[in-house]
Amino acid sequence: MRMPLWTVHGDGKTVAPGEVVAPGERLSWPRTIGLGAQHVVAMFGATFLVPLLTGFPPETTIFFSGIGTLLFLLITKNRVPSYLGSSFAFIAPITAATASKAAADPMGAALFGIVAVGVLLALVGLLVQITGTRWIDALMPPVVAGAIVALIGFNLAPVAKTNFTAAPITALVTLAAVIVASVLFRGILGRISILLGVAIGYVAAVLQGEVSFGALESAAWIGLPTFHLPANPIADAAVWGLLPAFLPIVLVLVAENVGHIRGVAQMTDASVNRSTGRALLSDGIATTIAGFFGGSGTTTYGENIGVMAATRVYSTATYWVAGIVAVLLGLSPKFGALINTIPAGVLGGVTTALYGLIGVIGVKIWLDNKVDFSKPVNQFTAATALIIGIADFTFTFGDGVTFNGIALGTIAAIVIYHVMNGIAKARGTD
Repeated sequence: MRMPLWTVHGDGKTVAPGEVVAPGERLSWPRTIGLGAQHVVAMFGATFLVPLLTGFPPETTIFFSGIGTLLFLLITKNRVPSYLGSSFAFIAPITAATASKAAADPMGAALFGIVAVGVLLALVGLLVQITGTRWIDALMPPVVAGAIVALIGFNLAPVAKTNFTAAPITALVTLAAVIVASVLFRGILGRISILLGVAIGYVAAVLQGEVSFGALESAAWIGLPTFHLPANPIADAAVWGLLPAFLPIVLVLVAENVGHIRGVAQMTDASVNRSTGRALLSDGIATTIAGFFGGSGTTTYGENIGVMAATRVYSTATYWVAGIVAVLLGLSPKFGALINTIPAGVLGGVTTALYGLIGVIGVKIWLDNKVDFSKPVNQFTAATALIIGIADFTFTFGDGVTFNGIALGTIAAIVIYHVMNGIAKARGTD
């Protein structure tokens, strides 16, 4: 007799105090569908912002985030609850690539970078499946991981400023709404403060005549997403020059996925940690597929961990619902056109908070791991990497190969830490 994918938890209606609904369990299907819709709302605010900020088609990105989530569940054998939404780590290199005049197809060049990151992440996943995660901890101790995450957020500050100044009143209304909503509401409403802020800012923009609905009216209700293939690096050598800006993102995606797995394992079952390699492989494959057809790279979403922590429901069944809903949304050009009507002022307001929060997450990594900043090795690792990233140092050599602030800051964090740490141990000066 074939066992069901999920066993019903308790009476299927309630979760008793002190209990959780495990990944292999579920509540009744009406409740599961409702929770799945809740996960869509939780991921939506951040996921649709990435294509808006990079110029990618929103419906394509949403579509492949849903596909990626379903693949993630399959590859992890239904053991790891997670939604794969758009990664903010890709924004800076995508923006740089699409603005570049070197490549014949700037968007295709950006997609090639996304595909390269996906392939590399998948290979890391295979390696972790064989060797475990200790080498990741050794390569990126908390001071290094925190610095890399922080500099990615702070590196994007000029982008937020540009959008903010485009319509400062709308931006200010949006920013205020995001901040107030995060403390005004409890539960799911508090966790979707970004989405609420966008909605309020959007209303303010409409009232000020900043929104155009022309494309929305002519868009079809049902249709395939807009696909765009990566550039051919053999036909256009300039594509290789943009690649170094993308590769450091692999380290961020590794840190995010490992952190996600450990968080879920801590709240459910320690055996979930054994799926770390599969999770990295899954995200790598999802990112590769998205990049190959015109979507942005993916990562496990902290917003959805928040929903699970609040509801105590870690059932993977809810994520199957969320992934299917995302795919259906991606099959509506009308939906994509609606997202594209969001004006710059709204984006400026929400990203002023959001990019800063990415930076603060890096600081939180330091605090959570009690990084000792009285040690010179930690001081110089963080300080140098942050300045390089925030100021967006660039280095170009050869045939137009360019390393941007994120790439250089990442390299600096890793090299400075390990060189200083090695010398300090050899000399006994740490």
